[in-house]
Amino acid sequence: MLSDDGHDGAQYLAGSPVRVAVFRTLRQEPRRPTGLTEEVDATRTTVQRILGGFRERDWVVKRDAAYHVTPTGKRVHDAYERLLDEVERADRYGRFAAELERVNAGLPAEAIGAGELTVATDRNPLAVVDRLTELLREGHGTEIRTVSPVVVQPFNRAAAAALDAGSEVELVIDRDVLEESVADFEPATDRALEDEDATVYVSSESIEYGLFENDDVACVVAYDRENNPRCVLESTDPTVTEWVDDRFESFVDDARRLSTVVENA
Repeated sequence: MLSDDGHDGAQYLAGSPVRVAVFRTLRQEPRRPTGLTEEVDATRTTVQRILGGFRERDWVVKRDAAYHVTPTGKRVHDAYERLLDEVERADRYGRFAAELERVNAGLPAEAIGAGELTVATDRNPLAVVDRLTELLREGHGTEIRTVSPVVVQPFNRAAAAALDAGSEVELVIDRDVLEESVADFEPATDRALEDEDATVYVSSESIEYGLFENDDVACVVAYDRENNPRCVLESTDPTVTEWVDDRFESFVDDARRLSTVVENA
């Protein structure tokens, strides 16, 4: 007797790539066993055994010598394909999602896959830095808003170039980044204080992930435990853009202007 909790059917289908191939082929249109054998490159015996398993579960019926997927079979097939898509998406976005969850960023699950992902690799460890720098360059003459838990020279140069090109730049950093900027990047700090198109906020809380906004593009940046940028998701999907906009405003609300911090120091 078949299990009534669905596990037997799921395990049966997932247990063989040939079963999945047969199911996909039948989902497209009814086939006879001979046609299936040619389509999925399996022996007739294997195909007949698989069709018997499908019939036992009422996923297919035989009519006029051909096998037809039933309405319930179609639902099972489509749900299984969606599961495969989700697993593939999890493989692609797993590191990004895990790093954001580790710091309790609160990114909506619907945002996963809603955009283009750039990932730093051993072969290209600066992929994320390069992409963010490129986005800063592309934003010349527009309003740019960003949150960053680190300060690196390529970002500073790209932000300065954006300001020179007429952009308005808003940046949120934390105290650790401020101290590093004052110590190692004094010209950038002076520019942030003196340029009326640059507004820098300093958060009293440690920042553990990054944000970037430019026109209708929003980015979320995931960092590892050593504060290395590992992944950046860029999107125009409202799920992402609205979340990024809300998080940016929240960071600003909990921060103080750089000029105020420097004066008090």
